[in-house]
Amino acid sequence: MVTVTTLGYRDYLSVGSESQDCRGRAGEGFGASRQRPSPSIIARCQFFPSSMSHLSPSTPRIIGHGISSHESQHVGCAPFFYHVYLLAKPTTGIDSDRLQLRSIHILDDDSLLNIFHLYRRLLIYEEKDDEIYFLVEGGWDRERWWYKLVQVCRRWRYLMLGSASHLDLCLLCTYGTPVTDMLAHSPPLPLIIDYFDFDESHDITTRDEENILLALQHHDRVRRIRLQMPIPNPRRIIVAIDGEFPMLESLFLWNPANINRSLIFPKTFQAPHLRCLILDDIVYPIGSPSITTAVGLVTLMLSIPPSPYISPYQFLLWLSLFPQLETLGIGFFSPIPTHDVERQLLHMPSMTHVTLPNLRRFVFKGVSAYLEGLLPHIMTPHLETFQIEFVKQPEPTISIPHLQQFMTTTKKFRFNCAKLQFYEAVIAVWMYPREWRGMELEPFSMIMDCRRPDQQVASLAQISNALRSALSAVEYLTLMCFRRSMSSRGADRTQWRELLSPFTNVTSLTVPEELIGQLSRSLHSDDGEALMELLPELKQLSYPASDDTSDAFAAFIDARQNAGHPVAVDHL
Repeated sequence: MVTVTTLGYRDYLSVGSESQDCRGRAGEGFGASRQRPSPSIIARCQFFPSSMSHLSPSTPRIIGHGISSHESQHVGCAPFFYHVYLLAKPTTGIDSDRLQLRSIHILDDDSLLNIFHLYRRLLIYEEKDDEIYFLVEGGWDRERWWYKLVQVCRRWRYLMLGSASHLDLCLLCTYGTPVTDMLAHSPPLPLIIDYFDFDESHDITTRDEENILLALQHHDRVRRIRLQMPIPNPRRIIVAIDGEFPMLESLFLWNPANINRSLIFPKTFQAPHLRCLILDDIVYPIGSPSITTAVGLVTLMLSIPPSPYISPYQFLLWLSLFPQLETLGIGFFSPIPTHDVERQLLHMPSMTHVTLPNLRRFVFKGVSAYLEGLLPHIMTPHLETFQIEFVKQPEPTISIPHLQQFMTTTKKFRFNCAKLQFYEAVIAVWMYPREWRGMELEPFSMIMDCRRPDQQVASLAQISNALRSALSAVEYLTLMCFRRSMSSRGADRTQWRELLSPFTNVTSLTVPEELIGQLSRSLHSDDGEALMELLPELKQLSYPASDDTSDAFAAFIDARQNAGHPVAVDHL
């Protein structure tokens, strides 16, 4: 019987001996349907040098559901072997002492491969169901899941390397990886280049940069790239990404805090199998043929340069080349006067609508005039989430009639909940269904630059009236304030009443402490009469009570009671 343990690279040398072949009667050979891996592949991976021992971290720990403390002592220290144990153990007729005599030798090659495959899915593909999450936040370090398993015995090593494509084996280049040694002593598997750290606990060193450049030389093997600035010499990396990458599926370049706004993506880059492209503050030249060969592109998020200017018509023509898109994000960083866009729309050549039949997410960042130029010509029958951020608005007012029409014609944009939010520098509108619990992106959000408290209310009033049709279906309205102070110079009653007037179907209103004073003064007239045209269906009012605010809405509540429309109060 073979005792299975987890091993480091230094132990790998002894495990590769003939005396620990680990085959057993059921595992003789590889079956008629499976070819033995070539001697060159085995030779390159049979004896990893001891200097690479730190390339094999502990196998990621997965807790098996339903495992008892008694069972766990038979599993060993590697969680992978728990899955082998569950397959091998009998269900009845054998006591726990005899369970210790069970051996993984009874599993044939196909059963082992199925376990390997399922184990990988458990670690990796659970995140890949949400492709953009996997690309941006997924734990790519888990791609090393197989490093220890090929060290268990020769049979497992032959089996896994002979099925490398089926198991999707890859080599990971990341912080601290000795890429030169890894490439020299490993089989020619696909490469994953990952130097990305949300926690900012790692800096890309000059040695890391050299390793990135070395890995990028293998254009035909690079499958995924995820890089985070700063990099000692970022232009060297951008230049190295030029050319054709026939295997590349995902590319994410992140330039936080606009570290280097002059980085321009290469025009001759090509990746025919590219599925995801995210360039955060890396200028992409619209109109270049670089990704037009990627007909299977499903995620596209780009920063559009301020110069040269790209008209909505030019952008739409380019966008029509990617009909498989599921996620589209575009950011325009130059202020565009509204009258300039309107003049271009008047002279726009006639064109059919650009239909994106698979689009589920649409993210826009820029001025409202540009979005208004795009929306009349885009059809997204299955859109589920729409995030808008208006920045650098050249005019204080906002006009978005095409957005209202777009939301009216989008079948899934029927929401009964809304949040109006006040921040120090922006205002925000969220809309979502009652069953949404915040685990995913909000179905609809709009953020707009705005600082002064009185101007914030006025701007939200403009937005709510522009979206009147969509907001008229809202039943649950929540106001939220994240400012340190709304100041005594608040908005006047007229602005608040304009803001609330579209919410004709609201039955529940929640008010934060910071807005109680301004809102309570706005909900009743000077003569004490109820303003029934505001929130006519309101049945519940919730707000935090204190000595100063407990009776703030008393006049409003009494007026509604006298009018025959009582409102219940919930002190939070």
